[in-house]
Amino acid sequence: MTRDSSAISHADVESAYARWAPVYDLVFTATMKPGRKAGAAAINALGAGAPIQTLDVGVGTGLELPMFAPHVQITGIDLSEPMLEIARKRVASAGLANVKALRAMDAMALDFPDAHFDAVIAPYVLTVVPDPHRTLDEMARVVKPGGEIVLVNHIGAERGPMAMLEHWLGRRAAALGWRPEFPWAIVADWLARRPDITLIERRKLAPLDLFTLIRLRRENDATSA
Repeated sequence: MTRDSSAISHADVESAYARWAPVYDLVFTATMKPGRKAGAAAINALGAGAPIQTLDVGVGTGLELPMFAPHVQITGIDLSEPMLEIARKRVASAGLANVKALRAMDAMALDFPDAHFDAVIAPYVLTVVPDPHRTLDEMARVVKPGGEIVLVNHIGAERGPMAMLEHWLGRRAAALGWRPEFPWAIVADWLARRPDITLIERRKLAPLDLFTLIRLRRENDATSA
């Protein structure tokens, strides 16, 4: 049976990002910097200066780590060890004392207790995981009631030349290590079955509205019933 070329697996992601790791910063820093800054700013605004225990899902080479305020205490996870090695060097060279741990871990099976973090940030992650809904479920599980989940992600075009390009690239998702076609319906469908999660912000980001900032709040038990 022929494999669906638009599907991605853990093996695809690990293989692709082992290849990307040496050149990732060179290729993606400029394009993705506005989204990383917007995501970090959303987290920095939480807590009024009190310590915010934050999980960075898909921390990669750690490009956003210097953007977090000192009161944001970061635990970063990523599936790719080669990417994490670069992140560890970045933390050491920049003296980022608020980065508490960088661990290899599957975003779809987080090794943390329920309601463990004040906030979760996931920059450019949902397009690179085999099951976005399961990943969102895990992020919602580990964030405390009242806490935020901040996503930065490409949301696919619905029509026009960009939609055609994304469809063409989508047939090569396994080789790329990410899913170019990613409709908003994936997030909307998940929200529809999660009454405990509220969408509090959704806005397009530079450059060229390629990426979207999404802020979600896990409601307190009393309000989610």
